[in-house]
Amino acid sequence: MPKNLAKNLSENLPENLLENHVHLYEVGPRDGLQNEPEKIAAKDKIALINSLNKVGFSLIEATSFVSPKWVPQLGDAAEVMAGITRAPGMRYAVLTPNMRGFEDAKAANIDEVAVFGAASEGFSQKNINCSKQESLERFRPVVAAASREGIAVRGYISVVVHCPYEGAVQPEAVLEMAEALLEMGCYEISLGDTTGHATPESVSALLDIIAAKLNPDILVGHFHDTYNHAVENVMTSLSYGIRKFDASVSGLGGCPFAPGAKGNVSTGLLHDALIAAGWQTGLDREALKASEALVTEMGLRPR
Repeated sequence: MPKNLAKNLSENLPENLLENHVHLYEVGPRDGLQNEPEKIAAKDKIALINSLNKVGFSLIEATSFVSPKWVPQLGDAAEVMAGITRAPGMRYAVLTPNMRGFEDAKAANIDEVAVFGAASEGFSQKNINCSKQESLERFRPVVAAASREGIAVRGYISVVVHCPYEGAVQPEAVLEMAEALLEMGCYEISLGDTTGHATPESVSALLDIIAAKLNPDILVGHFHDTYNHAVENVMTSLSYGIRKFDASVSGLGGCPFAPGAKGNVSTGLLHDALIAAGWQTGLDREALKASEALVTEMGLRPR
């Protein structure tokens, strides 16, 4: 793990907020936009990130340094990172599938990178064109290089409940991938319900295995809202001690390699549900509404 890894946001919160504080990470600029069919101008992506800067997030996932051949919408990653206004205390994260992506990200002065594996062989082949084991071998030099540079690395695991090519995914396969990513140096694991098939019951079955082996403090829930279960799945995850969740402004998102999957859980929807249930997020809801209005002005909508 990098020695100068950014401290968990909870360390900087007032004591009376620690027990009921939930961290929401904004992934809209990357995971939300990657599947948009019409080209979005870099200036509009920059404006969206600058707007989200005002909401109070500790981390914004800004873009992905992947080949434009595979994700053309994010081919302007360097331009976007050069154009945003960097808010004090904000961490800007990007996806880096290989060393080429990492070197480009490092040149863009990013704060954090993410590698993204899968719990199923079928999705691994479709998403990053290699087996699960091969993906780990690709990630190893990225994580090692990031560690040398003092850059934190998050590990993503896709299709933790359901794979569009293989069906139901066994929790043990997720645990195996999580342990491998942690062993190589990732500081936290984002558990991705990529297709949005998860239910409270399947999330419980997953976390019965995962949370029994891994500290919930290093786990992040990442739920797509294809069947309107995302908020319920977050609430179930909270009962297992997970306090960090990815969300996307206005529910933007989808995945080019998961046909039919809708966007990530809406940041505003999840925030409101958490507040109603007695949790706190530390976010400025009015500032978030301004970002949602900007999404509408850009002509975007949940998919």
